[in-house]
Amino acid sequence: MTAIIQTIDTPDGAFTILADDRQRVLSSGWTTDVEAILGRLSAAARPEEFREGETEAADAALAYYAGDLSAIDAVAVKQSGTVLQLTGWSQLRAIAPGDPLTYTGFAARLDNPRAVRAAASICARNAPALFVPCHRVLRTDGTLGGFAWGIAVKKSLLARESIAR
Repeated sequence: MTAIIQTIDTPDGAFTILADDRQRVLSSGWTTDVEAILGRLSAAARPEEFREGETEAADAALAYYAGDLSAIDAVAVKQSGTVLQLTGWSQLRAIAPGDPLTYTGFAARLDNPRAVRAAASICARNAPALFVPCHRVLRTDGTLGGFAWGIAVKKSLLARESIAR
């Protein structure tokens, strides 16, 4: 498979999208570093090669930044993982913009309220950032917690979603 890679400018900086030949987002994040984007994927999920090109997801990301927070919802993603991870990533997509959950609340959505560490791990292993909005999960005390692309980006995304709500 030859993947497509595209970098766009956003208010939070350069945003790079790696999509497969069916336009499903494999990995994305706020960087121009292709290795950082590829590094979010397991070795088995990495494309054999990639080329620069246009991705459908870029239009959705730009629409999101223009105020259409639901634009990212329809973007197809391709993720590989355990049943729990796949369930978790699906649940992340169900979190409404402007209504973040705590890791405890996210674990409860996974039908295991004690699995807070597993919930955090699901967020940490999420490769298609923004399109699977792991930024919408906060520490149990309400603080931001970690984010692969930096706390400043997470804070900006949450503020954007809070205002638009």
